[in-house]
Amino acid sequence: MAGPKPGQKTVLVTGCTPGGIGHGICVEYHRQGLHVIATARRPEVLTDLAEMGMSAVALDVTDPESIKQCHEEVAKLTGGKLDILVNNAGRTHTHPATDISLPDVRQTFETNVFSIMAMVQAFIDQLIAAKGLIINISSLSSLTPYVFGSVYCASKAAVAGYSRTLRMELAPFGVRVMCSLTGTVKSNTASQGHRELPENSLYQAVKDIFEWRLVFSQNNSTIPTEQFARRLVADSLRPERPAFLRRWFGRPDWFWYGGLADLVWLGTCLGEWVIDAVCWRTFRMPEIVKLLDQQQQQKKLQ
Repeated sequence: MAGPKPGQKTVLVTGCTPGGIGHGICVEYHRQGLHVIATARRPEVLTDLAEMGMSAVALDVTDPESIKQCHEEVAKLTGGKLDILVNNAGRTHTHPATDISLPDVRQTFETNVFSIMAMVQAFIDQLIAAKGLIINISSLSSLTPYVFGSVYCASKAAVAGYSRTLRMELAPFGVRVMCSLTGTVKSNTASQGHRELPENSLYQAVKDIFEWRLVFSQNNSTIPTEQFARRLVADSLRPERPAFLRRWFGRPDWFWYGGLADLVWLGTCLGEWVIDAVCWRTFRMPEIVKLLDQQQQQKKLQ
């Protein structure tokens, strides 16, 4: 496996399965001249990236031993320096809060939250050596009431909170932290296994709306993966500026992009009530209230 050329910057991306955001990010960093280390549980799915000249490394972000082996392999490739770490690996989780399975919830947090913490711990030596950049992929759902997505929202909010504090803790070492508040982007999320409503769910009367919600991110203001990747990569490579200038003139600490991102950003400026009001309509809550009320009325008549 060929390593980077002398002086060439390096970037490691997690969750690079074809069709996903990570795959698009790899292609764009490669296009910008960086040496890309693409990772996935099964490296054979990265064949197309390897053929382009990228390094393909096996990595299960929920397995400490796999992270350790990846760290050692990357150190050999790069000489112990890593310029950019993109924590992209994640899983979706759409289920009413009253229907969740806690083991399933724990697995989502293992993938979406704890794996990021583990990757930062493992690669911090290489990032410090390069005075590098960590990019954590969060979501607009960390700031919105994404109906039937309470677990996913909580996991992505954890990523945002972790990133904000991590930024300050690593500043003395010259390592920067960027958090992506990702909007709706075309990805392979829709192909992941979906959860079903249990027979005793409080929401059986709105099953059709629940099923509509399962693929919401792929059907509402969704932008192409390549477009998102181009913008993220371009912004991450912008020059460093003082904190109050970064959003407009340099590499931003918070990257707002994707479908609905501008709308949510505006909502954070105007007040929480604006976001709640928009989400109430967007996620068809008037219909849900009406159907659940009818369900309750029918039960009273039985």
